[in-house]
Amino acid sequence: MEQRFMGTSGLRVSALTLGTMTWGNETDAETARAQLRDFVDAGGTTLDTAVSYVEGRSEAILGELLGDVVPRSDVVLVSKAGISHRHGKRMVDTSRRSMLAGLDASLARLGTDHLDLWLANIWDENVPLEETLGALEHAVTSGRVRYVGVSNYNGWQLARAASLCDAPIVANQVEYSLVARNVEHEVVPAAEHVGAGLMCWAPLGRGVLTGKYRGQIPADSRGASATMGSYVEKYLQGRPARITEALITAAKGLGRTPLDVALSWLLEHQGVSGAIVGPRTQEQLKDILSSSLDPLPEQIVTVLSEVSRLKAN
Repeated sequence: MEQRFMGTSGLRVSALTLGTMTWGNETDAETARAQLRDFVDAGGTTLDTAVSYVEGRSEAILGELLGDVVPRSDVVLVSKAGISHRHGKRMVDTSRRSMLAGLDASLARLGTDHLDLWLANIWDENVPLEETLGALEHAVTSGRVRYVGVSNYNGWQLARAASLCDAPIVANQVEYSLVARNVEHEVVPAAEHVGAGLMCWAPLGRGVLTGKYRGQIPADSRGASATMGSYVEKYLQGRPARITEALITAAKGLGRTPLDVALSWLLEHQGVSGAIVGPRTQEQLKDILSSSLDPLPEQIVTVLSEVSRLKAN
């Protein structure tokens, strides 16, 4: 698997990052072990988790596997703080107290003394940005974190954070795919300006760009789930559906799978350091890892970019 630099930093990450948001919930520990093994065998190095994922169970499962399935030194370990879930309620808190407590909890669950990349999970209007950035800076100077970044920041928020933080902001984790190109207006140029790489979550349009929702909602899919149905629903009709049809047509012409073409389209875009894939099952991961991720013909890129182009405001 291709290794890339995270923005203008010296941190190398794999083109695909293994996301673990479902570990401990939709993905059990045994399947997580198999996923990690296959991902590493395919050349993947970068693993993404967060203190909020399944109330810490994602980190705990990953921590049990590090040193067993793969040496800790062989992976780039990414986690996030600033969002938590208490008694079923989502809490946003990027205060120094909350951020550093989250970091300590992450390190304990992961069984390591440092993270390779630590992100502020969300912009918090209730906490001064300088305070949140101070927590990131302290994490670096104390040796518990090697690099820092942010997640879900828009363009001006990213630029502001980069201008105030004494530690370089090397990453912004954002949603980006053929059906979600809003980041191109401000986030992409801001990231290029400050030297931050983009880690793209939901690169397959929350599963829609695999083509599995074409004309149906599989019973075992997130789209059919009472809790996750709304997560997928916004991409099932209208413009996203037309994009998916164009993608499927292009994939057939190339003799490749839609998910391969979707990932390849994204990874060729300027500023993209990697795509975060979050397979629930071992079969889904195998489909992803069997993708060639080869550059697309220029004509295909042009067609897909045009059909998915956002209208000017």
